[in-house]
Amino acid sequence: MSRLSEAAVEKINAICDRYAEEKTPLMMILSDIQKEYGYIPLEVQELVSERTGIPVAEIYGVVTFYSFFSLKPKGKYVIGCCLGTACYVKGAKQIIEKVSEVLGIKPGETTADGMFTLDALRCIGACGIAPAVNINGKVYPKMTVDAVPALIEKYKGGKA
Repeated sequence: MSRLSEAAVEKINAICDRYAEEKTPLMMILSDIQKEYGYIPLEVQELVSERTGIPVAEIYGVVTFYSFFSLKPKGKYVIGCCLGTACYVKGAKQIIEKVSEVLGIKPGETTADGMFTLDALRCIGACGIAPAVNINGKVYPKMTVDAVPALIEKYKGGKA
């Protein structure tokens, strides 16, 4: 907890206080912290535990179970490759391998410059436009391996 700034501690305490009257506040607290900071490191989980009385082990279990929570900072652009059944049978595995190759990272990792994070997603509900790739909420339908390098370049160049 020593790495948290005083301002961050105050903000996290305010988030916890916002849900003090809730019967089961954890998901709401963690969601607000994720939105505010982009990730939920152990120091923050410890602070939430102190404020709520919820054991750190339980908080850690929730953070690691749900894919929308992260223990590490994500890149400026989060590339989510859908690996659901429809996307998978239409070549999603090759697409995620190509993104991995172009960026030099594996799923779950972030590039050294902090620009890109690559996530393998179970299903994004875009089965009719499979294979689909999601970058910061924008869905790219019927993605092809050949289109991957140009798409990434578009984001590198700030033209996305």
